[in-house]
Amino acid sequence: MTAVITEKGLPAAPADGGRKSPPPRRRRRGRRERAFDEVPRWQIYLPLGLYLLFTLIPFYWMLLFSLRPAGSTSLVPWPVTLDHFEKVWNERSFSVFFQNSALIGVFTLICTTGVALAGGYALARFDFRIKQGFMLALLCSQFIPGALMLVPLFQIFKNLSLINSPLSVVIAETVFQLPLSIILISGFIKNVPYSLEEAAWVDGCSRFQAFRIVVLPMLRPGLIAVGSFAFVHSWNHFLFALMFLMDQDKQTIPVGLSTLIGADSVDFGALAAGGVISAVPVVIVFAFIQKWLITGFSAGAVKG
Repeated sequence: MTAVITEKGLPAAPADGGRKSPPPRRRRRGRRERAFDEVPRWQIYLPLGLYLLFTLIPFYWMLLFSLRPAGSTSLVPWPVTLDHFEKVWNERSFSVFFQNSALIGVFTLICTTGVALAGGYALARFDFRIKQGFMLALLCSQFIPGALMLVPLFQIFKNLSLINSPLSVVIAETVFQLPLSIILISGFIKNVPYSLEEAAWVDGCSRFQAFRIVVLPMLRPGLIAVGSFAFVHSWNHFLFALMFLMDQDKQTIPVGLSTLIGADSVDFGALAAGGVISAVPVVIVFAFIQKWLITGFSAGAVKG
């Protein structure tokens, strides 16, 4: 508060009588907080409940058809029967399809994570002339649908004698998963302070040892996120397995589900049971890695 000087050189009394002016009130923020606190709970839970119901109805319908007897129209799966599961697992060779899908998914996960880890480290820690162009090429490759590459991939695999081999599907899935995986891993590595690696070098570690001891343990959420994304994509992918695998004993679950749809009729019970067999492993995997998955994608989305 500034004092006013009169003609006699004496300071004049302040206009407010010496009292300090109160700080400005933040009425808008208080109103917003009160308005948020006063929102009834049903206005929050009702839309979420409707969305959850809309999401779960197809899964319940699939479970209903797989558990109720053939010809039944009941909306409750009672009496419960497992005949549809036994039929698709034994008669329709879903046990073989399940093993093939798991094998292809695991190898795709390993190959995608390993190559993306090396490529992401190079993009995060090294500078080279075509770095920006390479990143742009990775991003642009995501706009190319896999169907456009079927003919050249088929010709390449034919020349390499890989047609009707699960290795062809693993290679194709890995190639199409790598661009996004490299970008995500690069974001994860950028969040690891470079000074930690430098400290490991001072202590006598090589670059690879510093990466293995210091950086790799901190990338666990990111590796789980990238690996699970690659596994689920290869587990559910239909096109590559259909085009590159000819024998029935080498097919995967998505192709096996298509064999349950006939030209004149559809066995809804067997089809629903096959869908449950296909969905349950993925649900179990995501239930166990949900914490790591959310942490990994959040870490890769922010540059440190």
